[in-house]
Amino acid sequence: MSNDTAIFLGQWMRAPGTTGAVAPSSRRLAEAVTAPVPCRGEPVVVELGPGTGAFTAEIQRRLGGRGHHLAVEINPRLAELLSARHSGADVTVADAADLPRLLAERGLDRADVVVSGLPWAAFSGEVQARLLEAVTAAMGPESAFTTFAYGFARHLPPARRFRRRLGAAFEEVVAGRTVWGNVPPAFVYHARRPRR
Repeated sequence: MSNDTAIFLGQWMRAPGTTGAVAPSSRRLAEAVTAPVPCRGEPVVVELGPGTGAFTAEIQRRLGGRGHHLAVEINPRLAELLSARHSGADVTVADAADLPRLLAERGLDRADVVVSGLPWAAFSGEVQARLLEAVTAAMGPESAFTTFAYGFARHLPPARRFRRRLGAAFEEVVAGRTVWGNVPPAFVYHARRPRR
């Protein structure tokens, strides 16, 4: 068992409702989730629920020192680990529902890309709605939102409810192909054009 997996498993056992995964995401899933991060310019990229940093590392690689990368992690232990590993990321311990305020405090108008590692299917409908409202409020009309879901849970009621909420929050929602190399296999939701 890798060190990151042991950390994730320990945090999941302490708080499964906020950690939501028992192992870090694979490199292949990280590449799929971070695909909308622009190759040029100075984008504002927000990462929600970065955990031990599987997506963080890929975002940092894609940015190559450009733009602003805000990583919002509610778990202080994971945030501390993330800060030590990725000095280029602006890591903050906060609730993702506070995203508009977190951007405003940094003098940032909006996020160009929001990448989420949050365990959406583990949240109640009320929490899903509150978080999606914060995400769309932080985005511009051309911004992109990506998140992932586990294939085995796709047809469970909380996952179906989240998919409906995505459709209500965005004009365009596309589900990507299954990433079989992830444990467990997962797929990515790509969403654009937030509804106001």
